[in-house]
Amino acid sequence: MKYKIVHKLNKKQRKELYRLYKKEWWTKERKKKDIKKMLKNSDILFVLINKKEKLIGFARVLSDFVYKVEIYDVIITQKYRGKGLGDILIKAILEHKKLQNVQQFNLQCKRDMVSFYKKYNFTEQLGDLVYMRRAYKN
Repeated sequence: MKYKIVHKLNKKQRKELYRLYKKEWWTKERKKKDIKKMLKNSDILFVLINKKEKLIGFARVLSDFVYKVEIYDVIITQKYRGKGLGDILIKAILEHKKLQNVQQFNLQCKRDMVSFYKKYNFTEQLGDLVYMRRAYKN
């Protein structure tokens, strides 16, 4: 297999994730110590690696394993984008054995990614629900 999903990052892959985060608009401010804490407290990591075990994609989930799954940080390294690897990550999340009976999967994305997630039956039609945020600046 050319690519595979693992659920843990080794030390080298943690460094690769940090470098990947530094290149993206929504993650570039993240600090190494905070990323380490984030990884520890995420319920399931989805680490897409190539045959040399180089990190080429990443996503993570938080869940109560009954009602909700929150999907975060779906990201593919720039060099590998447009090759269907985002599909591999999303399918791995949706098909993960611990998540099979969860009622709802949620995520946030920019408008230009909506069509990608619609392929997997995500919808932006949430009725009267309003997404809200309270942000803290560090």
